[in-house]
Amino acid sequence: MAIHEECGVFGVMSAKKENTAQIVYYGLYALQHRGQESCGIVVNDDGLFFSYKDLGLVSEVFSKDTLARLPNGTMAVGHVRYGTTGAATRNNCQPVEVNHQKGKMALAHNGNLSNALELRDALELSGAIFHSTSDTETIAYVITRERLMTPSIEEAVSNAMNLLEGAYSFILMSSAKLIAARDPHGFRPLCYGQMPDGTYVVASESCALSAVGARFIKDLLPGEILVFSKDGVASRKEHCRKKKKNTCIFEYIYFARPDSDIDGVSVHEARVRAGELLAKSYPAEADIVIGVPDSGLDAALGYAKGSGIPYGIGLMKNRYIGRTFISPGQKDRLDKVRIKLSPIKSVVEGKRVVLIDDSIVRGTTSRRIVRLLRDAGAKEIHMRISSPPFLHPCYYGTDIDSEENLIACHYSAEEIAQMIGADSLGYLDVNRLDQLIGSEDYCAACFHGKYPTKIPTDLRKDRFERKLSEREDAESVRQG
Repeated sequence: MAIHEECGVFGVMSAKKENTAQIVYYGLYALQHRGQESCGIVVNDDGLFFSYKDLGLVSEVFSKDTLARLPNGTMAVGHVRYGTTGAATRNNCQPVEVNHQKGKMALAHNGNLSNALELRDALELSGAIFHSTSDTETIAYVITRERLMTPSIEEAVSNAMNLLEGAYSFILMSSAKLIAARDPHGFRPLCYGQMPDGTYVVASESCALSAVGARFIKDLLPGEILVFSKDGVASRKEHCRKKKKNTCIFEYIYFARPDSDIDGVSVHEARVRAGELLAKSYPAEADIVIGVPDSGLDAALGYAKGSGIPYGIGLMKNRYIGRTFISPGQKDRLDKVRIKLSPIKSVVEGKRVVLIDDSIVRGTTSRRIVRLLRDAGAKEIHMRISSPPFLHPCYYGTDIDSEENLIACHYSAEEIAQMIGADSLGYLDVNRLDQLIGSEDYCAACFHGKYPTKIPTDLRKDRFERKLSEREDAESVRQG
């Protein structure tokens, strides 16, 4: 599995000064699965912003001493990042901070804009200077421009949403307010809750609310804007129901933690249903069902339930390998899959195994996992995938940017099974996705190619860097 999601966001609004940075720290820790490249926290202490951001995992970046240097405050916002656009540099760490004529703001964003390049071009032509290559800075500039012409920050956010296209769930902190917004399609999740002392928290997933002891209140509706202030919580819905809801179906299949609920649907139960559907569509004569840790485990439970084949734990994951793990080079004989995953020989030896995973991208990892099980003595390996085959790029925050690298675009299931060394291969039927969540309100464009927004004009992951380089080259030619 080599798919990554862009980010996780977390925000806190308290009626009194407290250690909001620590609350955000625990929230980000619970959202670490959504991004491992970088993280950051910005604290609001009576209108003064204090921040710390860096590359690395939450536990690496925020030591006890680092957290202690952030003051108490009434608000804070945090972010974990895996970049689908823009390089992994400190400049791209979030939250993005902006100082402007009417005040300050810090912005943490999850998703990808489909019109980011056009917006950025227009902003640069009007004099904006960008310091990063992420979509988030573009959103910050659009909101700032609107703020200079409107009486309130929430009005600026609402006006900006008329211009933004694509996926964005974000938390914005101004000097006096915390604002949460979800795009009209609802591509990425966003919810909020309340701690026992009345402190409000906003998060990408409900598991992060639980991590800080907050009671879940609701998911934001697609297009909804929530404004947290000293007066309480206000909801603005002028952008709701303007678009068909298109929550990313892969949130349920892979991205989200299984203990999260998204829009009233349990992620764990959705994955179990995927496994049950696989058992009906692609049965196998086997002795045991196992899952690839971690996102394949729930679907494996479902396959066992649907097929009557016993469930077992056949692969163990080394849970101490994080972002700082040094991957073996191409010439190194060590295989990083073997370091991260270990088969339990007594479980799979001599057995006909059904192996459940959430997806196949290039096939490299799947081939290595199958080889691990073969070496451990598995008699047969029938691979089942709890998602349809990836056939198209994603433009909304998933790291699938080229059909050229998607194995399912070039080979049939039978051919892929042979390539990865499995005895058979079956994918979840794309027409059964609605049965996972009991609704047709989802985006599955990476599977069927039906995009809910216009396709970006430049599809390259490093499009901002390349655009700058191309402009510099053109300027050199003119001057030369």
